[in-house]
Amino acid sequence: MLIDMPVEQLKRYFGSSPRPADFDRYWEESLAELDAVDPQLELKPAEFQAPNAECFELWFTGVGGARIFAKLLRPKNAPAPHPAVVQFHGYSGNGGDWSDKLNYVAAGFTVASLDVRGQGGRSQDITPVNGMTLRGHIVRGAADPDPKKLLFRSIFLDTARLTRIVMQLPEVDPTRVGAMGGSQGGGLTLACASLVPELNRAYAVYPFLSDYRRVWNMDLAKAAYEEIQYYFRQFDPTHANEDAFFERLGYIDVQNLAPRIRCQIRMATGLMDTVCPPSTQFAAYNRITAPKDMVFYPDFGHEHLPGNNDRIFRFMMEMAE
Repeated sequence: MLIDMPVEQLKRYFGSSPRPADFDRYWEESLAELDAVDPQLELKPAEFQAPNAECFELWFTGVGGARIFAKLLRPKNAPAPHPAVVQFHGYSGNGGDWSDKLNYVAAGFTVASLDVRGQGGRSQDITPVNGMTLRGHIVRGAADPDPKKLLFRSIFLDTARLTRIVMQLPEVDPTRVGAMGGSQGGGLTLACASLVPELNRAYAVYPFLSDYRRVWNMDLAKAAYEEIQYYFRQFDPTHANEDAFFERLGYIDVQNLAPRIRCQIRMATGLMDTVCPPSTQFAAYNRITAPKDMVFYPDFGHEHLPGNNDRIFRFMMEMAE
């Protein structure tokens, strides 16, 4: 049973959501704004420690002055410089348990795991914005006159700042840093790769935050994308400004950032995914011009993909060889 396009059509699909005319300037200005913010980096030993790892609470300042939290683990007695991975979590979650990162530490990697601002972790969300904050982060800032108030702009920039911090750690080889994540974390992985061209590699699993109009047209604005429907019901019930709304979201659509990616990319997708439909993922994948490949799971949806964590680990381990 198909829930989306046939695979051969997916391979030729480049998305249906618009790209704002000033998209490149928007992100160049945003990166310049980030560069002007003092990160005020703070590292505190964490309560959790492990025999093979030094564990730290990492705090930095992002755009808008928010203090952002990440877990940082570095291997004890590992040669320096060594590789590192940066991890991004799914929508509404957090950076996860300390212990679930120890496999990479044991392999000689420093690991950083972001808590996305305003979600289930410890990071701050202090951005003042017009319009709704009740339902969903995709549409937060969509009703504000200033497109730079979109919350995911700040979140994308947080991924870049954390990755650059990791690259600047004295024990890390900045040429051997990878990014990884699934769902929202997959979308953030692609965003990070687009904003930090020095990244060595990235593995994105069924990425969220891509081709918003396609989701709407498929009548799948449910679950993670439900807030799009909520926005229309509250702010544009006759859809008089539908085109302008999707153009605004174009600033934070990873399919539009994908052409900026320079590092090696791997993706994995379940072809039965009704949360992040395969076509929305291919909209981003097909725009990547860097070396890339994709693993298909024909009978799986937005769920655990057997063997995929092993694939990610082997892919990242290539930086340690």
